[in-house]
Amino acid sequence: MKTIMVHGVPDTPQMWQPLIAALGQDISGTITVPALPGFTGPIPTGFDGSKEAYVNWLIGLMEEAGEPVDLVGHDWGALLVIRAATLRPDLVRSWAVANALPERNYKWHRTARIWQTPLLGELAMAVTSRSSLAKGLEQAGMPHDLAQHETRHWTPSMRKSILRLYRSARNIADEWTRDLNKLPERGLVFWGDDDPFVPVETAERFCEKTGVPLYRNANTGHWSVVEKAPEFASLLKSHWGV
Repeated sequence: MKTIMVHGVPDTPQMWQPLIAALGQDISGTITVPALPGFTGPIPTGFDGSKEAYVNWLIGLMEEAGEPVDLVGHDWGALLVIRAATLRPDLVRSWAVANALPERNYKWHRTARIWQTPLLGELAMAVTSRSSLAKGLEQAGMPHDLAQHETRHWTPSMRKSILRLYRSARNIADEWTRDLNKLPERGLVFWGDDDPFVPVETAERFCEKTGVPLYRNANTGHWSVVEKAPEFASLLKSHWGV
């Protein structure tokens, strides 16, 4: 069993540590937690930062695994997992995502719309300090130490990568919902009911359309996989059959 966990925005692979700890040592050795290109280091040469480039990057990791993998994604990682799984279901043993989905009726949240707007997005990035970002992450339910770690990577490279990614995704609700019938059946959706960025109704509509089970968490926000790490770990173990 090989597992790839894909983080979102504005995160790094460190966000998975509470979940990995909850899964235990017997499983942690099978897990890969790659960093989205440009998020913890320089943007790779020739990498255009579009949503398609990130999907191709993920599919490359799946091919390198040498066997069908278990995919886990949060936020943008969830969107990439769903897209990669629809394009290459042959490489997927199972998938599980949290707090983001390609869904036809979803409208981008306010911050996303700002980032998607030329000049306004650059201005927003310039005035967002590490301290203000860390405060926002903590208010959203992220532990203090983890929030501090994540914001250390709030660099020009990450900020530029985020702008490129979001600007390539204005029409994702249409472009990435056409092939959902190809999504592997062995999947699940995990959600925080109080997510301020992607409302739970988005998950309800997606799961009703696809027949995928939805696991909701009351009094939980966008970083459900951190806030409810033990609960998600238990669910994943059952999902994986371990």
